Amino acid sequence: LQSDLNAAYLWAQLEMADQINEDRLHTWNRYYESLKCLENEGRIVLPTIPKECIHNAHMFYLKCESLKIRQAYIKYMKKNDILCVFHYVPLHSAPGGIKYGRFSGKDIYTTAESDKLVRLPMYYGLHAVDIQKVIEKTLEFFNKY
Repeated sequence: LQSDLNAAYLWAQLEMADQINEDRLHTWNRYYESLKCLENEGRIVLPTIPKECIHNAHMFYLKCESLKIRQAYIKYMKKNDILCVFHYVPLHSAPGGIKYGRFSGKDIYTTAESDKLVRLPMYYGLHAVDIQKVIEKTLEFFNKY
């Protein structure tokens, strides 16, 4: 069982779940609407949400053309005091995956797509000025690169 402290923390979040979700959806939608122009120009790929689905704005990512561009983008954002991180290391190439797992077939997409993904700041209470800075610096980077 979880501790009383953990339960109290979770309960407070559950009581505010709608507000938290709305806040995160607002941030997600601002990113999407503001960066759609880069996708239209073929510079990045944005998340796709099927029309019959809804989402909870768990994260916002974009995909760059290559690992080189992704790394340059992360470095550029860090230089501008914005923390963007790569999404994940494919399980088959992680230390535990190498030791305990196996990969069936050919790695045609997993590593290549992982190398392109970068996550933008996404959390409850992200201030409008900070959202705008992420957008502006992202547009600035991709318009120069």
